[in-house]
Amino acid sequence: METQSDENQDQRQDKRGCFECCIKCLGGVPYASLVATILCFSGVALFCGCGHVALTGTVTILENHFSKVTSDNAMLTDIIQLMQYIIYGIASFFFLYGIILLAEGFYTTSAVKELHSEFKTTICGRCISGMFVFLTYILGVAWLGVFGFSAVPVFLFYNMWSTCAAMKSPMANFTNIESICVDARQYGIIPWNATPGKACGSTLGDICNTSEFYLSYHLYIVACAGAGATVIALLIYMMATTYNFAVLKFKSREDCCTKF
Repeated sequence: METQSDENQDQRQDKRGCFECCIKCLGGVPYASLVATILCFSGVALFCGCGHVALTGTVTILENHFSKVTSDNAMLTDIIQLMQYIIYGIASFFFLYGIILLAEGFYTTSAVKELHSEFKTTICGRCISGMFVFLTYILGVAWLGVFGFSAVPVFLFYNMWSTCAAMKSPMANFTNIESICVDARQYGIIPWNATPGKACGSTLGDICNTSEFYLSYHLYIVACAGAGATVIALLIYMMATTYNFAVLKFKSREDCCTKF
């Protein structure tokens, strides 16, 4: 009987030890950085993927309806192609940067939670952590600009869509529908000498009914939402990296226990 009770007690201790180990491991997970990484990857994927396809559809709409002379929109085509290459670079950079920040989050969270019995911060580690804080702040400000810039095509496409919807509305009372136009030249998208440069009346309605317009409009909305999600992810990264850097700097002081 004593042997069986001893064995049961040992089994309970083993189970308790495994449970405590799992709790410690879960306590060392940087949940803020993990959520920010998932949100960042999702936002960047939506922005880059939808933005790339939407730009291609925009070129098709301009070439077929607003600037039928190739030489008139050659510069715009080159700019859009350059933006598509930039999108590839943004996707690759944030994929690597998100993984690095997640790894840095595991490193600093382990220091904060004191999962290791003897953990000492180094000057190099604190400098790297501070560099991530600074770089994340810079990227956050930059992505605020990207978010604002991604709202511009949404605004332009919404103007076209609302104009088409107004013409189709049964409550509309226009003397001459052909006098209602959308001029792409006034937005600086194409030069003023582009032909025809604008779409009016039924032609404008036909443009709004094309699959390129419908798809590009909704993809721009999704891309804008992806840019907003990336901004939120970078804000979470800012808070997490700033907090972890402050704790690492505090733990590096020898008298941290007496001056807390």
